[in-house]
Amino acid sequence: MQPSRPRQQRLFLVALQALIQISKSTWERKFNVFKQWGWSDEDIVSAFEKYPRCMLFSEHKISENMDFFVNTMGCKSSYISNHPVLLSYSLEKRIIPRCSVLKALLSKGLIEKFNVNSIMVCTEKVFLQRFVTPFEDPYFLKLYEEKQTLTLDTMDKCDFHVLR
Repeated sequence: MQPSRPRQQRLFLVALQALIQISKSTWERKFNVFKQWGWSDEDIVSAFEKYPRCMLFSEHKISENMDFFVNTMGCKSSYISNHPVLLSYSLEKRIIPRCSVLKALLSKGLIEKFNVNSIMVCTEKVFLQRFVTPFEDPYFLKLYEEKQTLTLDTMDKCDFHVLR
């Protein structure tokens, strides 16, 4: 599917912003962060073309999100390079609360697998409609809301089985 012209223009403007705003040394440090996760130069350029904002995130945010997706959720690093928008989401506000609900659903056998990108990009309303309210168990909503109020220091990171 070909991106729409307005979307292409927005991507171009964000890419231009990144190229102008980021110093050469910072650019190289971010490249090195991605390379530490096994990304090739081509992977990094491809991710930048898909979602140029990924180069505007701090090295710390990139590392934290990559660590969670790869080491906690079991995603392949290449999956993240193909879906660089995943790096934009907050661990505390979106990623961990949603993954906690999905982990609970998996453990109760209510779902077998899920697509990480689809789960993260959907709105909160859609997420709740698809993964919380259909099961009519207040535990899932309580879990989701509790995880949204915790800090990274107090969250437990558990194994997840996902469709990658």
